[in-house]
Amino acid sequence: MYETKKLYYEDVYKKEFTAKVLECRESKKGYEIILNQTAFYPEGGGQPSDTGILGGINVKEVHEKDGELIHYTDGPLEVGMDVIGKINWGRRFDLMQQHSGEHIVSGLVHEAFGYDNVGFHMGSDVITIDFNGMLDEEQMAEIEAKVNQIIWENQEVEIFYPTEEELKNLDYRSKKELSGWVRIVRFPGADTCACCGTHVTRTGEIGMVKLLSVVKFREGVRMEMLSGKRVLDYLNMVNEQNRQISVKLSAKMDKTASAVARLQDENFALKGRVHALEEEFIVGEAAKWKEKENVLLFQEGMEAGSVQKLTDAILQVCKGRCAVFSRNADGSYKYAMGEKDGDLRQFTKEMNAVLNGRGGGKPFFVQGSVQASEKEIRAFFENK
Repeated sequence: MYETKKLYYEDVYKKEFTAKVLECRESKKGYEIILNQTAFYPEGGGQPSDTGILGGINVKEVHEKDGELIHYTDGPLEVGMDVIGKINWGRRFDLMQQHSGEHIVSGLVHEAFGYDNVGFHMGSDVITIDFNGMLDEEQMAEIEAKVNQIIWENQEVEIFYPTEEELKNLDYRSKKELSGWVRIVRFPGADTCACCGTHVTRTGEIGMVKLLSVVKFREGVRMEMLSGKRVLDYLNMVNEQNRQISVKLSAKMDKTASAVARLQDENFALKGRVHALEEEFIVGEAAKWKEKENVLLFQEGMEAGSVQKLTDAILQVCKGRCAVFSRNADGSYKYAMGEKDGDLRQFTKEMNAVLNGRGGGKPFFVQGSVQASEKEIRAFFENK
């Protein structure tokens, strides 16, 4: 077993380093490289591992396993050679911003409400935190304001290793009881927590935190958040979406919500009018088929529910069976078919087989769709 010097704890901003290859072995993930020292952070503490380049070979992920710090690479490296490692700094700094922002949020929630962070996931899009207590939107907004105030104070982040005696008397967050060599990360005025991850050295480097949502999850809540550049990317995306909406609605960007509300009211009124006209149409169309026998009807542009209503209305006045078809945008047809006190199961089975259809319902009333032309549908009914 080889021990690797952890350069990422000595200087979290080290982007490039030189190391000696101590071991190289082939594995299912490619190759496992062990170095005498590394700036590549291994996955741990809820933080994904670094990626980058090592001796010209891609480093896909890094893990600490059974005391060994293993770099999983695309190709082999010669044992004993000196290699240059370059971490993906954009990814690392993003993760530092996310992790540091999460600490401040979790610390302030714990201080204000006594809730513990019982789940933490650092995704490629958003960060999720699970708390074992309830929070509402208003409380989330209060926490967000406090978090950003602490960020803008640009205080120094403290990282230290207390003695066992000091640890016993230290008030800090941890998911389990710890002893021995413990790394403590402190964000003044916000959080003191045991953590092995990488963090910014001053809170101002986080830039900003945006709390996106809080929803009930298990016995508490799940919160979604962003930190750093991800906040800017999110705001740019939201701003662009709002700009497009403002153009479509011919409304100022700060008036889009009221414009949408007005559009909803107009849409509701129009739907009511369309519904009334459709009811009139169904009544009038049904009257045309009074006392007629075995009605086959094609209507353009009807929704499935309307097709069923029209079929039922005609069934009340016609004799025998009634089938109504309406074409979909893809060229298929939706249908509804009925027969008073009849049994359409065998007929429907044969129709679906011949017309490449699917559907079902009650013995006397069925609905579904067929992948066939109007000509093919009419031909099937004429033969029946």
